[in-house]
This record gives sequence, C-alpha cells and structure tokens, in this order.
Amino acid sequence: MAHPHGVPQAPRPDAPLVEPLAGRADGTVPRTGAHVLVVGAYSVDLVFRELAGQVVFGSEVWAGGLGTVPGGAFTLAMGLRRLGRDVVWAADFGSDVFSREVLAAARAEGIDEHGFRHHAQPVRNVTVALSGPQDRAMVTYEDPIPVRPLAELIETHRPAAVMLPYLQFGPEVSKGLDVAARHGVEVFMDCQDYAGHLGMPDVAKALSQVQVFAPNEAEALRMTGTDDVAEALEALADVVPVAVIKRGGDGAVAAEGGRRAARAAPPVPVVDTTGAGDCFNVGFLHERLAGGSLDACLAAGVVCGTAAVTGPGSSAALDSAGLRARLARLPA
Repeated sequence: MAHPHGVPQAPRPDAPLVEPLAGRADGTVPRTGAHVLVVGAYSVDLVFRELAGQVVFGSEVWAGGLGTVPGGAFTLAMGLRRLGRDVVWAADFGSDVFSREVLAAARAEGIDEHGFRHHAQPVRNVTVALSGPQDRAMVTYEDPIPVRPLAELIETHRPAAVMLPYLQFGPEVSKGLDVAARHGVEVFMDCQDYAGHLGMPDVAKALSQVQVFAPNEAEALRMTGTDDVAEALEALADVVPVAVIKRGGDGAVAAEGGRRAARAAPPVPVVDTTGAGDCFNVGFLHERLAGGSLDACLAAGVVCGTAAVTGPGSSAALDSAGLRARLARLPA
C-alpha cells in the first residue's frame, strides 16, 4: 500500500482552506481531559468480497459481495466511542460525497467534533479493498491537504491518550511526542505498512517515545529484519515500552518490560478482514486505559479484532456490552 490511511501529503499551494470549527454549534473551545485524541485521515472503504479468482492486470474478476463503509482513522474513533470512551478525532473533511458520508457517520456515532477541519475543496480519501478469507489487498487515493503538527494538536486538546494510526518519525514527530511526554499523554502507534525499520535512528527514537507500538506480523518482521515472531518481539521490546505483534487469525503476542503474553484468536466466520487491526488497537488501548494487565489488554484486543472480521469493514465493531460478553466466553 503506497499511501496508508493518514500519511501526510505535501500541501497544494492552490488548496483553499476553511478555518476549523471552534467546536460544536455552541462555539465552545476545545475540551481537555480524560479523552482519547485520534489523529489521522478518514477513508471510505469500497470492500469487494468473495472474489472469484486472483486479481491480475489484464483480467476481470467478479466479486460476490460489495460493502461501502467508513474506514481509516474513523475506525479508531468510532471503535473507542462505541466502547464508551470520549474521543476527539483530528480529521479533515471537504466538499466531496466521501467527506459528507464519513462526517455523517461520525456524528451518528457521537464523536466529538472539536478536532474537525472543514475545507472548501474536495478531500477525498478512498480505498478499494479486495478482501479474502485470510487477508486483503488495498488501493488507496488521498487528496493532499496541509497537515497539522502533532505538537499543536496535543497542546490544544490535552488528551489522556493519543492514537496514531501509522508509523511516524522525524524531528516534527519527536517534537510532538516530547509534548505528549510533558503532559503525561499515553501514545499508541500502529505501523500500517509505512516504510521504516529499527536501523533508522529516527524510527528508533520515535518508538522509544511512544508507550505502545502495535505492528502486524509482516510489518514486525520487516522492521526488525528477522524471520521469527519471537525474535521480532524481543527486538521491538528493546526499543518500545510495550510491543505488540498482531497475528491475524493466530491472535497476538506482546511484551512489556520482563512480561510476555500471548492470546489465540477464537474461531469465527470470516466475512472481511478490513479494519480488524484497527479494532484490535481499540480494544487493547481501551483495556489499558482501564488499568488492565498486559494479558487483559491482549484479550480485549483479540476479541475486538476477531469481532470485526464478522462484518464488512469495521461495521461489526463491538460496543462495551458486546466486549464484556465475548471476554466472558474466552478460555481462562
């Protein structure tokens, strides 16, 4: 995936920008406190399921199912909100139909709008997901827009935790992570197939500044230059306080200090794997903010990720009652 959801793009000099709303309709200033700040672009996911064959150039493949669901960082904000967390989502919306669709969905979920920016031109973020029973391929397009610095967002919103949906590094990112540390803000970072490895000083520095880093298995192996999940976990644990490796149908493993934990994924009928990793992240962070142990966080993550694959995109994301019910059915 050349451009993961939320990857910053260079601003277009001709892009007219409408100033962000001051908050909701009452014009209140941004709220600070015990909420989660999600930083990342929305996406509309066009999910093609039940493919009749492999997709190759020069051929046509029929799909047995099609879903259109909001995705990208929307999944993180929506998932946390369904679990009862207060969420501010820093996202951009434009004049296009995709922006309108996701904005309506965000409002329906009750996501706080203090982090929204509204633009006069289209801000299209579209992913075509070709979904199979075990994995998926994606093609993504994003309209370029000016990026808000992470430090500015954290200073403005002062959250309890920040969720970053893809691997970020470099001087501006480290500046933002320094601000998070100064205010005692927990930072959770995913990878999302973004280029970078532990041999790069900027990557190692950024990971040492976050509290949780959660790549999937393929990303972890690539980033660490290993061919074994256990070795990759140890390499990441040397850098980041809490290292998590998501293994799809095989569950997940994690390391925190001297502690190690692993959780298998309960068997479920798979409809679509798109959004499962983001839903895992939501469950893991939700339990961590509640003071749960490393094993409890893994269990919540695996349950949320597993539930997500039973519907198209993130449509099957759990609410708090659903999470409790599924956790109760896990083996001890």
